[in-house]
Amino acid sequence: MTVPPNPSQFPPPNIPRGFGIKLSNLKPFFTGLLPLFLIAHFGHHVVGAMLNPFMPMIRDELGLNYTQAGVLISAFSITGGISQLPAGWLADRFGTRLMVAISVSGVALAGLLVGLSHSYLALIAFLVLAALLGGGYHPAAANAISTVVSPERRGRALGLHLIGGSSAFWVVPLIAAPIAAAWDWHGPFLVLTIPVIILGVALYYLLGRQQRITHQTLGKVAESVSASPTKIEWRILVPFLVMSIATGTLTGSVAAYYSLYLVDHFGLLAPAAAALMAVTPAVGVLAAPLGGYLSDRFGGTSVMIVASLFAGPLLFTMKFVPNVALFIIVLLLIGGMNMTRMPTSESFLVSNVPERRRSTMLGIYFFAGAEMSGVLTPFVGKLIDTSGFDMVFTIASVSLFTIAVVCSILLWRARRSMQKPGTI
Repeated sequence: MTVPPNPSQFPPPNIPRGFGIKLSNLKPFFTGLLPLFLIAHFGHHVVGAMLNPFMPMIRDELGLNYTQAGVLISAFSITGGISQLPAGWLADRFGTRLMVAISVSGVALAGLLVGLSHSYLALIAFLVLAALLGGGYHPAAANAISTVVSPERRGRALGLHLIGGSSAFWVVPLIAAPIAAAWDWHGPFLVLTIPVIILGVALYYLLGRQQRITHQTLGKVAESVSASPTKIEWRILVPFLVMSIATGTLTGSVAAYYSLYLVDHFGLLAPAAAALMAVTPAVGVLAAPLGGYLSDRFGGTSVMIVASLFAGPLLFTMKFVPNVALFIIVLLLIGGMNMTRMPTSESFLVSNVPERRRSTMLGIYFFAGAEMSGVLTPFVGKLIDTSGFDMVFTIASVSLFTIAVVCSILLWRARRSMQKPGTI
């Protein structure tokens, strides 16, 4: 097997200003392509950030049970997962610029139609449309960002990129909750999607301008920082992906019902529950870049093992939380764990997959996560209908901890058997 070069054995390449990401340097926020991707990531998630928080209002208007609410959420996540599979090929064929524009303006346009909907079937149809239009963003953006930073800085760059997405999930509910309180759940979808449609069009031209300015430099940087392996070590990649995807999907499928849990279990008003859904993603503003830094510093497998082993016990504590204040603390811990996991996974994939297959593997990774979450969510809703939240917390936490332990053992054994530096 050919081992990819260890970035620490070489002097850092001459990265242009705006592409070298340092936690102590704010210039990357204001120059280069990364700030544009941060904005694009925020706009891409505006519609998705409103779905879970306003589920109590949607549920009450349409008279849904937990299972039907889960189906509604799954229609969005399952379709989004399926649409990720061809995303890498489409990005290679038509360009990242076009995929970003469609994934921002297209999703927002479909979200506008969601706000105009007053039936269950119409909601499902327009959520499916939004997911189809938005599926191309993540594989294209993650691969594009990875080509303009040195390998030892990829985790931090991807972590900074995730600030845009995580910010949407706490900023949007805080802005949308007062609108919904004054109007109803339709109002935020109608008000907030229109500027996002305009944003997507603007990003198309801004990205085009920035790419023309840096086209020649990007080619040189991509060539100088390329340290792509020649083959995939499946003994490492498979357990790593299983652990990452299981952690994301199990916590995510339960999180889809947090707003309903706050309303039904703690007696909160629906707008207040919607605003509290901003807690988990808010911590991502710090946790995502920190996770990327830890991944660069200590290695992706070590960070992933620690995050996954903590996720199960955190979910289990949910059944013992006596009040909203402690519930928020657990939400912060779960959000920090998940946001640490995400840049670690993306950086690991980019660094351990041959360059010609990166977009494909990223598409598979995002597809698997979205599909598993989409499939699990209605089953979780059915289990809540029949057995209650405590049973869901128990089953999800025990399953997640078991998967994390098994995958950690497999990674440890693979690491020992290979006994080669630079593999993981």
